Amino acid sequence: MHDLTPTRRRMALFTLALGGFAIGVTEFASMGVLPNIAEDLLPGFAENPAQGISQAGVVITLYALGVVIGAPIITALAARASQTTLAFWLLTAFIVGSIASALAPTFETLAAARLIAGLPHATFFGASALLAGKLMGPGNQGKGIAIAMSGLPIANILGVPVATWIGQTLGWRWAYALVAVLFALTLLLSLKFLPRVPGDRELSPLGSMAGFKNVRIWIMIALAAIGFGGFFAVYSYIAEVVTRVTMLPAGAIPWVLSVVGVGMTIGTFYGGWAADRNTPRAILTAFSALILSLLTYVSFATSPIGLFVTVFIVGFWFSALTPAVQTRFIRMAREAELMGSAMTHAAFNVANALGAWIGGLVIAAGLGYLAPGVAGLALAAAGLVLAIVSLAVQRRDRLRGTDTTGIRLP
Repeated sequence: MHDLTPTRRRMALFTLALGGFAIGVTEFASMGVLPNIAEDLLPGFAENPAQGISQAGVVITLYALGVVIGAPIITALAARASQTTLAFWLLTAFIVGSIASALAPTFETLAAARLIAGLPHATFFGASALLAGKLMGPGNQGKGIAIAMSGLPIANILGVPVATWIGQTLGWRWAYALVAVLFALTLLLSLKFLPRVPGDRELSPLGSMAGFKNVRIWIMIALAAIGFGGFFAVYSYIAEVVTRVTMLPAGAIPWVLSVVGVGMTIGTFYGGWAADRNTPRAILTAFSALILSLLTYVSFATSPIGLFVTVFIVGFWFSALTPAVQTRFIRMAREAELMGSAMTHAAFNVANALGAWIGGLVIAAGLGYLAPGVAGLALAAAGLVLAIVSLAVQRRDRLRGTDTTGIRLP
């Protein structure tokens, strides 16, 4: 990495962030055009919109399921591969999945396309985070992860609102067509600017999965899968809150998504800085603040000002969690760092599926469109409890002299 020119280093980091941007658009744009998908592909939407929205939420859940399935399988099969070469192939898979989503003739085929489109997600983010960390240099892993992840929240400022507007204006299929173009651009830049990093020829597929024997890894997976679900329970149905609770026009949805994205972007960089200073403390702080922010959302999102302010705060503290949790995952995975990095995003998308599912259940039960915020608060509180358990186990290991993570306790 030392022989890279400053310009190529910056362009490589930009390319990784652009990949995250494209993933952010493909993952979150579905939420912004969910009513359009339901109205176009699901019969009976006009008679029962709540039921239709709940059913359409399956496309969000299936994308997340694809991420969860792809993370361990693709990462294990690619254990010895160059992270750069792996990124090329995964971007190609994203292009194919996005085109299939745009051309899907029925709801069932769209659901299948979204499942397939999610398969490369976690492994790409895992490889991207590791490449960014190497580009940034020793001691800056959290900042590297934040840069690689920065495209994801920035997508919520620019990409998702634009895709939502395109979906509402030209039809939801064009939102996925935009995603295909973004991935194609990322692939071209990757071929030109990403440094060729050699693979690890000593790591076998089975060796990359050895960490799954460690209960400490499973605690972290549960922490992310459940705790992050607090955000997705809210975000999956934000379009309906805007129009049916706050009573703003549909044109306000992109603006609300942009505000969420601004909060997420600032939170990501804060989280990277905090993770490099003290990873466990960063996790505890962000979870506690996320719980409080979800409480304010439930209390004040009925007014336009309250909605804009609270979604910003929720987005900030949710994203502040990500670099810290991923840094802890990588360090705990030790030699199989790609698997550790990828599993962060697998857990992240279990949270996506769990949050969308629970949010849909409480809406379908007639509890209202703010009810997912209450469910999200409970999920975030469970995540905080698991974080405390994880740190308690590490503290016990340290006292016994068996802690090998090298992670400083708060």
